[in-house]
This record gives sequence, C-alpha cells and structure tokens, in this order.
Amino acid sequence: MIKKTLFYAAAALMTAVASPNAGAASTDPINPDGTYMFASRDTCDLYMDVYNPAASSQTTLEGKEKPTVIFMFGGGFIHGTRDDKGYSNWFRMLTENGYRVISIDYRLGLKGSTKVGVAQVNVLDKAIHMAVEDLFSATSFIIDNADQLGVAPDNIVISGSSAGAITVMQAEYEICNRTSWAEALPEDFRYAGVMAFSGAIFSRKGKVRYETAPAPTLIMHGTGDSLVPYKQIKVFNLGFFGGGKLVERFEKFGYNYNMYHFIDYGHEIANSMETTMDLQLRFLETNVIRGQKRIVEAWIDDPGVWRGSGPQSRKELYGK
Repeated sequence: MIKKTLFYAAAALMTAVASPNAGAASTDPINPDGTYMFASRDTCDLYMDVYNPAASSQTTLEGKEKPTVIFMFGGGFIHGTRDDKGYSNWFRMLTENGYRVISIDYRLGLKGSTKVGVAQVNVLDKAIHMAVEDLFSATSFIIDNADQLGVAPDNIVISGSSAGAITVMQAEYEICNRTSWAEALPEDFRYAGVMAFSGAIFSRKGKVRYETAPAPTLIMHGTGDSLVPYKQIKVFNLGFFGGGKLVERFEKFGYNYNMYHFIDYGHEIANSMETTMDLQLRFLETNVIRGQKRIVEAWIDDPGVWRGSGPQSRKELYGK
C-alpha cells in the first residue's frame, strides 16, 4: 500500500489535467514577434515564441530593465503547446506592462501514457527532467543570442503552469544544488526569479534541500490540489513536494519568497495567471527588479480568483 501512494499521484497527474482554455475569456491570439528553433531532438525540433514588450509600455522601473519571462505551458507532460490560445491574454498583459515573454516547447515525456504501472514513478521522473533539459537548452539559446533577442542573460525569470510549474521549480532546484543537469548552463548562471502556478519538486533524496539560496520565488497553490500535491507525497527518500511543503523550507532558511495559499482551491490555480496579475507584478517589481526581500505568506479565500464564467469544481473541470 505504501508504494501505491506515489503511483496514484502520478496517475492523477496523467489522467486529470487542467486545460488553459477552461473558463478563459474569449480573446484573439497575440502574435509572436519572432519564432526560433532552439534545439533538435531525436523525436522533434523545439521552438520558442518571443513576444516583445508592447510599443507603448514602460520597460524599465526606476532605471532598471524589466526581466524577460520564460513560460512553460501545462498539460501533465502529456499534452499542451507553447502557443495555446488560453495563454494569450496573460502574455498580452505582461507585454503591456513592459515585460518580454518567451514561450517555449518541451518534450512531453508522458505523451501516450494511459495507465500506471510499477515503473511509473521512474517515468514521471524522466519526464520532469526531460522538460528541465529542454528549459536549459532554451536558456542557453537565449544566452547565446541575447543581443539579437534583446535579452539580458542575468535578467531572466522562469515561470510555468502545472507541469510547467513543476519543471521551473525543479530546474531551480538543480541549479542551486549544481547537479549534473545544471552543467548545461554556465557555472555562474542564475535565474533572476521563479514563478510557479501549482508546481512541485521531485526528490529521490528525501526532503528538499538547497545548497545555495534559490532565486526570489513566487508560489501559488490551491490547498485542495490533489493533482500536483499541495503538501507532499513521500515514501522513504522518494518524494513529491508541493508549494505548501516547500514554503516551510523557504521560511526556515530565510529565502526570498511570496507564497499564496488558495484555501480549498484545487488544480485550477494552475491557470489563474490572469486573475492574479496584480500579485505577479508586485513580486516582479519588488522582489526581482528592486531586489528587495519582501516576504509574503498569505491565505486567500476569494471566489473571484478563478474566472467567474468558467468551471468552479473539480468535476466541472475534469468531468470526474
């Protein structure tokens, strides 16, 4: 029974995945200013879409350049695309506030999966690290082409929804611990910030430990999330640690973070980027751009966070 607990979590992630279109307001897609291939894998080529700041927007704050935001879509490592129309409004909101957005492809390591077996935890681990590898390849491409893209390599924030949030949190964990995965990036490279909407970290070494402090991190997670666990699923040294558990480590060691616990919300918080834009901008402006250690830990009970015209329950979202 103990072993099945983690397997069932992987099954939930695979079989009940939120779509960014669920409850999204109808909007015309925002067109990228450029599309670039950043990696060629055995199974596919990987591309990124670059959305530059809107022409009329303010791209600096108090003389400091606003960061570029890399985004990784959600979809349980099964499906999803970098240009899903469900993200268009959020991309537009960021660019109108002076931020460049780069939405990237990554390989879907669980694509085609239909059931969970004894080896599923290993498959999930592989899927997460494939996505991390692709994020690092995209980052390397951006660094190598920084002048052409208009990006400052030391001013990049990574963000993600659901599977994308897992990936960006895992990536920062690998960098902070200088694991073999992080060797793909320059030794002194660090992201300027992390924004995770319903994310988690996978560990084979027990509780999550950072050798060096992580970048300023914004975490949003529903306390009732049963897909990407809000707290943790742990079997001996094998564990999947969600926002509600990770923030305990951030608080204990004095890291720079903003944590929003959405009371009784489920996995829909993975796609609440539009309705929480004010919280994101405050984090970006204060913790990232100004470099202030503004610690926030808030419990939010607000029915307006999720899009009012969209599904409100797990059953409405996933049909079960």
